[in-house]
Amino acid sequence: MGLKAAPEDQALLLDLQALDTRIQQLARRAEKLPEREALDALVTQRSALERTRAEQFGAAEDARLELARTEADVAVVDARIARDADRLATSASVKDVAALEQELAALAKRKSDLEDIELAVMETVEEREGALAATDAELARLATAIDAATTARDDALGAIDAERTHAAANRQTVAAKVPVELLALYDKQRERYGVGASHLRGGISVASGVALNATDMNSIRAAAPDDVLLCPDSNAVLVRTSESGL
Repeated sequence: MGLKAAPEDQALLLDLQALDTRIQQLARRAEKLPEREALDALVTQRSALERTRAEQFGAAEDARLELARTEADVAVVDARIARDADRLATSASVKDVAALEQELAALAKRKSDLEDIELAVMETVEEREGALAATDAELARLATAIDAATTARDDALGAIDAERTHAAANRQTVAAKVPVELLALYDKQRERYGVGASHLRGGISVASGVALNATDMNSIRAAAPDDVLLCPDSNAVLVRTSESGL
């Protein structure tokens, strides 16, 4: 003998299905939340920019080290120039004077070359530090945007959670009114096929959107009002009402 339930109890399944559908919709909405996607996009931008910053920092550090080496070379040349100048001032040897003057000329050339290099490296340092500063400013802007996006996401999720909690409470209230065996069948069909109850409206099963054929409709008309029927298309509990077109 098939399962039987009063028509009004079977009608409760439509309310239950509506609530379950709403709960599923809210779950999908939370997963595809625009606020979440906006936040994820900002975080992705920040990650890419942080990688860029790491590269820029390394490049700026290399330039600063190069500048320090060049400045050290200039200092060495200056020290040698000072030393040779002192020796030149006190030397009485014509040969030594000539050698010192020649070395001082070479040192002056070397210093001039090093200062040209120093200026070029200083420009490189300035450019790279400028790029790094611009990236830091953009990271600061992104941090502010991420904070705002996080708040927006949390607010949206909070609203969804509140609605989901309300729907779950209503579901529990409706489920408590459904006979145990009927509820078990509904849950079983919903778990297996995705839909637990389908309204037969104007000869169409709402769950599948398909009009039942004449044979199926005749079988449904022949069934007792308290017979629990399954939709031949969706396998959900087929709920009959005054709108069913029987």
